Amino acid sequence: MAADLVLTNAVVYTVDAERPWASTMAVAGGEITADETIGPHTEVRDLDGAFVMPGLVDVHNHHAMAGRADLFELTFGADAGFDDILAAVRARAASLGPDEWLTGGAWASTLVSRLSTVAARRALDDAAGGRPVALADDSRHNRWVSSRALELAGITAATPDPAGGVIVRDAGEPSGLLLEAAGVLVERVTGELTPEQHRRASRRAIEILHGFGVTAFQDAGVSTDILGALKALDDEGELAAWVVSSLLVNDPIFGFDPVGAPLLEVAGRYRGEHHRPDFVKIFLDGVPPTRTAAFLEPYLPDDVHGGCFHGSTTMPPDELTGWLLTAAAAGFSAKVHCTGDASVRQFLDAVEQVRAAGYASTRFQVAHGQFVHSDDLPRFAALGVAADISPFLWVPGVIPDAIAEVLPAARASRMQPNRTLLDTGALVAGGSDWPVSESPNAWEGIAGLVTREDPHGRRPGALWPEQAITLAEAIEAFTLGGARACGLDDVTGSLTPGRSADFVVLDRNPFRTSEVAATQVVETWFAGKRVFAR
Repeated sequence: MAADLVLTNAVVYTVDAERPWASTMAVAGGEITADETIGPHTEVRDLDGAFVMPGLVDVHNHHAMAGRADLFELTFGADAGFDDILAAVRARAASLGPDEWLTGGAWASTLVSRLSTVAARRALDDAAGGRPVALADDSRHNRWVSSRALELAGITAATPDPAGGVIVRDAGEPSGLLLEAAGVLVERVTGELTPEQHRRASRRAIEILHGFGVTAFQDAGVSTDILGALKALDDEGELAAWVVSSLLVNDPIFGFDPVGAPLLEVAGRYRGEHHRPDFVKIFLDGVPPTRTAAFLEPYLPDDVHGGCFHGSTTMPPDELTGWLLTAAAAGFSAKVHCTGDASVRQFLDAVEQVRAAGYASTRFQVAHGQFVHSDDLPRFAALGVAADISPFLWVPGVIPDAIAEVLPAARASRMQPNRTLLDTGALVAGGSDWPVSESPNAWEGIAGLVTREDPHGRRPGALWPEQAITLAEAIEAFTLGGARACGLDDVTGSLTPGRSADFVVLDRNPFRTSEVAATQVVETWFAGKRVFAR
């Protein structure tokens, strides 16, 4: 049977160990084919030496959140200072109604102490003209809100801290800084998007992802609204990506409802041709800058927590193991958020029990795993646990700077042990955690994996350079590694005959350039159809 499309005179990097390089590639019926027969209707393209590789796989993002931010919210970068944020709020507020919500982000984790005062909240009130404001930080775990937002959420000086959250106070009064689950109190009153707006958010996010060459991704925490949007797009033939959704078991930051067992029970109705709601998602701890991550050794001393504070997990070991067993029995794999080494160890211990119970094929992912005790590194491969390395925190940057303020220097500098994970046989999968990473541009992450340096040269030095990996390993982490981790390797991840024709054409050969981070996608193809062209 003749091919639909044949690419010739190309440099094709297949990420297929049996045939890593080729000069031609054929597509038939939306799949890669070994049959390069040219018929009367075959499109033949001479690529003049252009570089072709599989479409990128982002194993961890929040696409709907990013799409919503792009379409409906105030956005500013993590390099924005306090005064910059107030100026942005003032400009946006001028276009809003008198009591209309202003939402957005993301402020830098290094601003935590600056935003922990009533004076800062009153400055926000003034900039917003008294409107309700909720701005997320760069981790998306914490919120800075205005007085009107506190009022609408019913938060007063007498409001107790919710389980898993902290209402940061200044002389007993809510400062406006809400950590972890405390932010959910505000999230629940900010207003809902319509079903059409949810579809627009997902559609817009996928358009952006296509521009960066992403053809498959795992959303790391979804609501029924997001599931509904993905199912609608899939049913309408508009979901031009492989999407794996992660169903929330617990929800300390988003305010979604339902979560847990009721969400798992309805997941099957959202499955489609390109959408697989196959994972559960558990938040086992928070984030280091706000001391909500769980560590084996203590944080640096401070006036609030003292000198022996380790943080804590969101649930005890037996509860975690119970959820993993419940999920596995129902056919779900699991992605578990762990940023501290104590939470990583608790999760690995739980997986060990699940494997012993006979669940050999269930996929497990440590989400983030920025800090892993050396004793636990070999356990990833031994237990079949994938390392979802996300966001791009293996180079100097704002979040590493914030972590260095709360952990001893020797520990803070030992983030993302990617080299050791690979050397011990672990499956390493690349993720952006977009919009935590300001863009889902995997080439910035790939360049950083190879050098451990800021790919844009904004910050000097390297972050634990001994953990650098090769370019081929980094590319595999963002293609076949990601596909394997989220269960898509049956359809994508490499340019192997029989897999979906998901590929990108680049503006350069990344193996022959000193500027990997500057790599741009010229074309993106999904299932044999071009979905982006520069």
